[in-house]
Amino acid sequence: MRRHRNVKIVATLGPASDDYETIRGLFEAGADVFRLNMSHGGHEEIRARHNIIRDIERDTGRPICILADLQGPKLRCGVFADDAVEIEAGQPFRFDLDDAPGDATRVQLPHREIFEALRPGATLLVNDGKLSLKVDACDAESADCTVVTGGTISNRKGVNVPDVVLPLAALSAKDRDDLEFVCGLGVDWLALSFVQRASDVEEARKLARGRASVLSKIEKPAGVDCFEEILEASDGIMVARGDLGVELPVQNVPPIQKRLIRKCRAAAKPVIVATQMLESMIDSPMPTRAEVSDVAQAIYEGADAIMLSAESAAGSYPLEAVRTMNDVALSVESDPTYREIIEASRQAERTSTADGIVAAAREIAETTDVVAICVFSHSGATAFKVSRERPRVPIIALTPFLEAARRMGLAWGTHCVTTQPVERFKYAVVSAVRAAKANDFATLKDHVVVTAGVPFNVSGSTNILRVAPCDERLIFGAETDDDE
Repeated sequence: MRRHRNVKIVATLGPASDDYETIRGLFEAGADVFRLNMSHGGHEEIRARHNIIRDIERDTGRPICILADLQGPKLRCGVFADDAVEIEAGQPFRFDLDDAPGDATRVQLPHREIFEALRPGATLLVNDGKLSLKVDACDAESADCTVVTGGTISNRKGVNVPDVVLPLAALSAKDRDDLEFVCGLGVDWLALSFVQRASDVEEARKLARGRASVLSKIEKPAGVDCFEEILEASDGIMVARGDLGVELPVQNVPPIQKRLIRKCRAAAKPVIVATQMLESMIDSPMPTRAEVSDVAQAIYEGADAIMLSAESAAGSYPLEAVRTMNDVALSVESDPTYREIIEASRQAERTSTADGIVAAAREIAETTDVVAICVFSHSGATAFKVSRERPRVPIIALTPFLEAARRMGLAWGTHCVTTQPVERFKYAVVSAVRAAKANDFATLKDHVVVTAGVPFNVSGSTNILRVAPCDERLIFGAETDDDE
């Protein structure tokens, strides 16, 4: 199951991908990470999908990464007496806490915290930004607005408040329940929605208690403004362009995407680009040219992963969507311009021995004929550092811990392998070359770079590098146990 590309593909599961055959088909077509969307489906549905993924992992012998995406605090208006009304530009409209059915002049907004944070001049967006209203006056229980862009407003449509930092916890009561449930299942990553500040991430990390890595979704202007602090507190980032494109002018999203990807790469933290990547493939077996260019651009920018949402969860062509992403990735990564862009945008800050070791491994791979970089990592931190270097050769990430192998599966260029614990570097080298040959990265005539930490079993101790032949007889013939 070797992938011949570096960028990872995240496929969301749902009604269109809910059985063993389909999910395995997605995996074989190129899906590396499966996303469980906690906004849709009850716990038993999520459990069934999780179990299927683990069955496929067992049957294929390859660690598979699972991402659970928490819903976050969804802001929605109340209901209308006639289910929907038309509001026109220029007319007054009120949001309030009254639970009486709405009409063409008002509707409930059952979120007191919004009214407490609103100020005159603020904007309210309804139904993914299709309707916009400007706040004229407000108090702790209501907001009198003028409609700027009119249209149809109907029951329980989403409401966005782009220019106000809301005093909302990133984790609702549902999110806390879902977090505990999926951590109990054994997911590898938690995606935290609507992150506005680093404290949101720290709260989720405390609840996770090390059972899963925490990935922050950047989908609000406040998250962009506080990005450095959020990045430092997070294990990874998702550039969630859907809500981001609602709450910010759409022309601002591409430069934000590029900037956030570069910051994540420099920090050695994986970054996913998500939302509307191949949206037309929900109903069509072929994407638009613009969608293909969008996917390609994220790959050229060096994103660790690109994500399918409804395309694989609820669309008519989930397998075709994954194959399309895979084909686009193969085409982009074979373009000589791709390497030029990736290497020109490399900007890592190296402050540790491990940073120097992985940089040296990449430079050796670029100046010799080695075919892979093999990295031993207990926590995954060193594998993410090697991935940051975006080397020209594949990365084989070896670990004795299945949980670590799964989590590293989100990182660019990594092929994750579980191996037996080793106590001496020589035997780590043997394990590395065996993994390289077994997974079709190398032959007896090839060489690999091997990095590890001595003494073993100490997280963060990477301090040794060797260029090793893939012929085990040469490894044992060249030295004795005393050579270390």
